[in-house]
Amino acid sequence: MNPCHVRRPLAAALCALMALTGCGDPGGSVSGSAAVPTSSGYPLAFDNCGMKVTFQRPPQRVLILNGTSVAEVESFIMLGLDKSVLANAQSYGVSDDPAMIGRIKALPTGGLTMNKNFDVPAEQVLKLKPDLVVSTWSGGFDAKNGFATREQLAAAGITSLVNPVNCAMGKPAATEEEKRAYRNQSINSSLEFIALLGRVFDVQDRAADLIGKLRARVEAVRARVAGRPAKKVLIAYPGMAMMNANGLPAVMTGGIYDDVIKAAGGVNAFAGQSSDTTRTLNTEQLATAQVDVLVVGQFTPDEQPEAEAAKLFAAYPHWAASKSRTYAVVSDGVYLGPLNAVAVEKLSKVVHPGD
Repeated sequence: MNPCHVRRPLAAALCALMALTGCGDPGGSVSGSAAVPTSSGYPLAFDNCGMKVTFQRPPQRVLILNGTSVAEVESFIMLGLDKSVLANAQSYGVSDDPAMIGRIKALPTGGLTMNKNFDVPAEQVLKLKPDLVVSTWSGGFDAKNGFATREQLAAAGITSLVNPVNCAMGKPAATEEEKRAYRNQSINSSLEFIALLGRVFDVQDRAADLIGKLRARVEAVRARVAGRPAKKVLIAYPGMAMMNANGLPAVMTGGIYDDVIKAAGGVNAFAGQSSDTTRTLNTEQLATAQVDVLVVGQFTPDEQPEAEAAKLFAAYPHWAASKSRTYAVVSDGVYLGPLNAVAVEKLSKVVHPGD
């Protein structure tokens, strides 16, 4: 049975993305601060994934494509850019910030429908006439999947924007720099997109304030757990089992996952593994892994993470986490997006309780 043959649209979309781009687990961490200019002069022009984009004014009619992401829509919301959203196609229905669920649901959808590749088809995008289309990955503008190309949009007077850290995703001719940025996603990558939106919408002060607050929360946790033994942490998404060739929960490693775990005072149980780990992991590897803390990822609202944790403990009784029943539940906070600080705080309380 093909593990991609699932009923949930979002889960199936993940399989589609894997088939089109491979399961790229970015590894490593980017240091430094996300620079936020103090002001934007218009016209504002810069390179975005190899394409020059120009803004004559802050966008007012924004379409946010799906891409099985919530990083972009959550960044818009946290920056107070809700009113600029003409239509949003991103939503999981579950979040590490419960208030985010309702805020996303309140955004207009523009009556858009997804095509077989789980995003908005070209004809609907062009008919909507947005002034900006945002995609989490370059593949959101791939004509082979029925999507409007960046060139088509430009010809119609529509600007397009890809989250820069994902330039290489779905871009066959990606540069080495773009590939490296994709592999090395980190908490900083999430903040850099907020900084970019600050420039585009001329809300740099607001972006700088948000970035500062989010960074301070992460650094406060780092300071609290500094010097503590790094416990082995496993992030597993049972609802994404279609991503694994053996039907196992999707185990996340590399890049931003490792960075979130490290900030919380742990180390990924599969740190240093190849980018194919999520797809190729087998039962024996999972059984012999050292796991002090289990992190159950919730992908959709109908999942029951507590029950899933119990199943994993029963299946892998030799884990230290199974013996101590030590686990945490996360959803979107370990992905690229503005809620990394929430996940770091949540994980740290289980990795180093009371420290």
